[in-house]
Amino acid sequence: MGDIYKALADPTRRAILDELTERSGQTLFELCSRLTMRHGLGSTRQAVSQHIDVLEDAGLVISRREGRYKFHDLDPGPLQEIVDRWPNTRNRRNL
Repeated sequence: MGDIYKALADPTRRAILDELTERSGQTLFELCSRLTMRHGLGSTRQAVSQHIDVLEDAGLVISRREGRYKFHDLDPGPLQEIVDRWPNTRNRRNL
């Protein structure tokens, strides 16, 4: 499994996760279009594909092939590691 922190460090990858949160099961073409229109990112399809590969390696995206299309879904499970590492401390008064 890849480094989740490295995967989250890039703003384009975070935008991809945002888009998959809003609408799971998108193709590469759909993601590229949404990144351009909603985030002003002009990344090539190849660049977005490489970002998706990093997210897949970190376990944050699951891709599935149906016929000639490849669909990408968010898997927030690995984010639980971050939540478990730094539990909620907002209610502690002695910080």
